[in-house]
Amino acid sequence: MWRKFVIFIVGGTLGAAIGFAGGIFVYPYIFLADLVAMDAALTGKVLAQGTFIHADKTDPVHYGKGKVTVFGSALRLEADFEVGPGPKFHVYLVPKSMVRASGDVKGTMFVDLGRLRAFKGAQNYRIPAGIDLKKFQSVVIWCEAFGVLISPADLKFTN
Repeated sequence: MWRKFVIFIVGGTLGAAIGFAGGIFVYPYIFLADLVAMDAALTGKVLAQGTFIHADKTDPVHYGKGKVTVFGSALRLEADFEVGPGPKFHVYLVPKSMVRASGDVKGTMFVDLGRLRAFKGAQNYRIPAGIDLKKFQSVVIWCEAFGVLISPADLKFTN
């Protein structure tokens, strides 16, 4: 009798853990992909470009790669964009260059462009009107759930 109870408890615990992990890592790939619709509003001059990097090489979970392009009213994560999956990622404009640690973002007056729509591929974000883009030297992917830097991109402005 006890043996069946222990098997039931262990099985239930393992099932819940696997279900939770599946929800975090698989759900966004399947159900958020339809949110990646391209905006026709990406017209105008390219103001800045950058490339996402793996800021902390000792951390195999929080990584990013790919290019970002900034237009006057929109930011585009290009088709080669990719980050490791996780919960509640957001795209921030940060008024600091060379962001390499979570502490570089905390306490700054960043602009939240919205929740990351997909962990991979092209996606667009509107930049609020009245933002002086020259004051923001970095774009970062930030995990709001845990307050962790996922991947930064230093912006190089075209004149």
